[in-house]
Amino acid sequence: MLCTLDVVVLNLHCVVGYYQPPQGNQELIDEIVLVSEGEAFEQCRELARTEGLLVGISASAAVFAAREVAARPENAGKMVVVILCDSGERYLSVSGLFKQ
Repeated sequence: MLCTLDVVVLNLHCVVGYYQPPQGNQELIDEIVLVSEGEAFEQCRELARTEGLLVGISASAAVFAAREVAARPENAGKMVVVILCDSGERYLSVSGLFKQ
């Protein structure tokens, strides 16, 4: 069974809320997972630190959401796949993203 999630990052670079383009097929979305900017930033740092992956904030938010979904009891033993769609090099200068 294919489950499609739509990840929404709140307050990410002054983008607040959620916008569904009119051409989007709502029937393909099973769930919308809200991810805060802080959660996306922390996931971004964790991916860099533990996996050696420099990914962008959107990809980090997708990983955070996938981990939340994978942790649910009904998903025990199931494989959750997430696509990391952006690189993190353009975010290196974002205030608060990479501390130190």
